[in-house]
Formats: sequence, C-alpha cells, structure tokens
Amino acid sequence: MSEPIRFLNALAQALATMMLYHESHPACQRAVDVAFRELLDFQAQDPRPVFTFLGDELLYGNRPLRELKSWDWGPRLAAAGVQRLEFEERVDREQFEGFLAEALMRVAGAPASTAEARQLRKSPIRFGSVGLRGEAGNRAERPPPPEIALSLTEEADTVRWLHEEAGTRLVLPLAEAEAVVASLAVAMHAERRILLPLLRLKEFDQYTTTHALNVSVLTMALAEYADCTPAEVRAFGVAGLFHDIGKVKIPKEVLNKAGKLTPEERQIMNNHTVAGARIIIESQEDLDMAAVVAYEHHIMLDGGGYPTMRFRRDCHRASKLVHVCDVYDALRTDRPYREAWPSEKVLGYLEEKAGTEFEPDIARAFVRMIREWEPRVMTLESEQAGAA
Repeated sequence: MSEPIRFLNALAQALATMMLYHESHPACQRAVDVAFRELLDFQAQDPRPVFTFLGDELLYGNRPLRELKSWDWGPRLAAAGVQRLEFEERVDREQFEGFLAEALMRVAGAPASTAEARQLRKSPIRFGSVGLRGEAGNRAERPPPPEIALSLTEEADTVRWLHEEAGTRLVLPLAEAEAVVASLAVAMHAERRILLPLLRLKEFDQYTTTHALNVSVLTMALAEYADCTPAEVRAFGVAGLFHDIGKVKIPKEVLNKAGKLTPEERQIMNNHTVAGARIIIESQEDLDMAAVVAYEHHIMLDGGGYPTMRFRRDCHRASKLVHVCDVYDALRTDRPYREAWPSEKVLGYLEEKAGTEFEPDIARAFVRMIREWEPRVMTLESEQAGAA
C-alpha cells in the first residue's frame, strides 16, 4: 500500500472514531496518534502533499488514486467545502487534531469556534474549495502556489496519449481523461478566483492536443459562469476534451494541410464528428453525452454546419457550450492557412452569429465571461506543457 493511501485510510479512521467518541476518549486519541504518525511518515517522502476531492475523484497532486475510488470520505469532505487539502512541513499533533476537529464540524454543518478559527490561521494545514466560483472554504488559508496553474505538462502528455490510444487501439481510457479534467479544475482554481490557463500553439501539428485542453478549460469555465453544478462542469469538461477525438482518424496530410482543402479533403475533415461519436460509443465507457457532443458540436442553430441531420432537432446543451468554445479557440489560434484573430474580433463574430450559428444566450454569456475574466486568462507557451 502506498504512503498516500495509508495516510488517507488512517485519516478516515481518525475522523470516524472522533464521530463516535469524545475527543478525550482513549480510542479517539489512539486514532489521532496513528493518523499523525502516518502523516509524518508520509511527509518524510513528500514534505508538502496535496490532495483534491471532487465528487468520486480523489487526486494526490495530479495523480488519481484509483484504489480509493470508493473512499466515502472524499465526497463527504468535498460536500463540506474541504475539496483541496495541503500540508506544509512541520505540522505538529495539536495542529493536526485541530484540523480533524474543524473538518468534522464542517461535515456536521456546525461553525467553528472563534478559538479554533484563530488556531487555523496559524496552521500549516490549508484547505478549501475548488468548486464553483473557486471560493475558499477556509478564509484564513493562503492561496496555493501559482505554479499549479502555470504548467500543464502532464495534462498535455496525457491528452496526446489518449489520442494515440484512440487512434491505434480504438479505446478511450476514461479514468485518465477524468483525471485530466479534475487537474484542469484544480489549475483553474489555483487562486481564490477562477483562472483560465490556455495553451498557445507553437507547432501546427500540436493543434489537436492544445485545442482539446483549451476547449475543455473554456467549456468548464462557461459552465461555471452559467451556474452549472460541479458534476455538470466536470462532465462538460470531459465532453470538451473529447469533442474532436474523431480527428485521430484523419490522415496527417489532410489534418495539417497548409492550403485550402479540396472538396474531397473537406468531406474527410467533416467526417471527424461521426468518427468521434463512433469511437466514444465503441469505447464501452459511460460517455453518452461526450458522444453526442462529438457528433453535434459543428451543427449550427439554424441547421447549417455538419453533419446534416435528416430531421431537424435541438442539440444537447453541452454541444452548444462546446460549439462556442470550439469556435473561439480555433479562431484565436494561428493555423497554417491564416493568422489568429484578436480576441475582440472573435467576440464580435460570436455576437454577430448569435441566433443563427450559436444559441444566443450561450454565445452572449461566453462573450460576457471572456470580457469580464480577461485579466484572469493565463496564456502558456506550448513548450511549457511538453511536446503536444
């Protein structure tokens, strides 16, 4: 059993025991002692461990702990506002027990005492929320280090690998995709207000990877801006990550062609929506909505776009969100056949096409969001995120 898993199991045992007994009871003190010793042993290997609890997702740093997929304390802590948990070096037992008491009070819905609040301000244990709006659960905590949001190396490498798996083995490792989305959510909430970490394309053949990450970030941001639930935000993020997965079936000479596509090449390119939906459906993962988004994200509100529907119908809301984010990032990116558009020109295009190409409310909400959150956009060079 790995160090983080041993510690979390001991943490859960201490919390459960503290729920049953008074804090001075010997059983309670023994459970706290065991958990504290596990923390010290753990910190001998990793002095500053970081955990994130997002529903059923449990991350140690950026790594999902799949062995604890059914760890029931993750959802309980997340629901109580303890979605992110960080330990600095030199944690003492009194501080650790104080954190446990505060966590239990939050789970029970009770406010912390003034004395406990004062103690927590001095504690090297920091915790808070990385959910909607990124509001910190512990107002006394310092924000996490900004470098969390300044590197997407592992995420870009994972997305590239996901594309390789989809292209060669026709499988989609859902756990890894969900881990990327959870990690992006952490990066977006690395400070007390939401950030938008977007990659700038460096090499044209990196477009599929950088575009997938950017659309996932933008879709999650737009979903949060529209007051979607945390579960919806993450589901939309996965759909955004997979929206162009069908492009793994397009020949490189067509996908990265510098000039105008021939009618035959354009048809091959347009087929990526159908190919993507088929890949997702055949992956046998629980990704029905992602399959719908992959199929629908180029369909316009007025029925234009592709693929052509035999019978007109309304598209899924997630498809409408991804459609706007997809077009924004595509137009903001240098391509072999044109330079990137300035942000205001793209926003003007979205406003102009609201009601014909895009769902009006969604397009206008996106435009408001970008203008309001423009200072929060953090554009990263693609080499900072590894070879994509």
